[in-house]
Amino acid sequence: MKATANNTALLFIDLINDFQFDGGEKLYVHTKQILPNLIKLKKFAIEKNIPIIYVNDHYKLWTSDADTIIDHCYNEKSKEIIDALKPDEQDYFFIKPQHSAFFQTPLKSLLNDLDKTHLIIAGIAGDICVLFTAKDAYMYQFTMSIPNNCIASEEKEGNDYALYLMNTVMKADITPI
Repeated sequence: MKATANNTALLFIDLINDFQFDGGEKLYVHTKQILPNLIKLKKFAIEKNIPIIYVNDHYKLWTSDADTIIDHCYNEKSKEIIDALKPDEQDYFFIKPQHSAFFQTPLKSLLNDLDKTHLIIAGIAGDICVLFTAKDAYMYQFTMSIPNNCIASEEKEGNDYALYLMNTVMKADITPI
């Protein structure tokens, strides 16, 4: 099936982030580089009435209350990213216990309920959580667009390899926005 605004959802992976972990500084720098593209992607989704679904680390808080997660993650490093990309009232927000946005979350049920068959996936880290999410999306037979300028990882090599796998193995369109 061809991707249209009607059958598409946007997944934002781990963009509410505190960057307070080993490798967090590198990931922060690379996330700042893609921030203008993520803002553009969010505006596109809003204009096309594409639902935006945030799937995020829980930071051991185990709450899916977006405001609680934002408050926990908000710091000098993360504030520009969070301020630009935080969920709006109409957006969906889930926490995930592991790397994939599908693993032990209601994501697949929501996408089925919304009748979405195509996913635009963006976020961090490209070589971990975005990759695992894309793998599960592929196994569930979703088609995907993963703009190569809308994911970031700690290391460029890992990000590039993840994009290679998502494009060649999982058949994702990685055309930049």
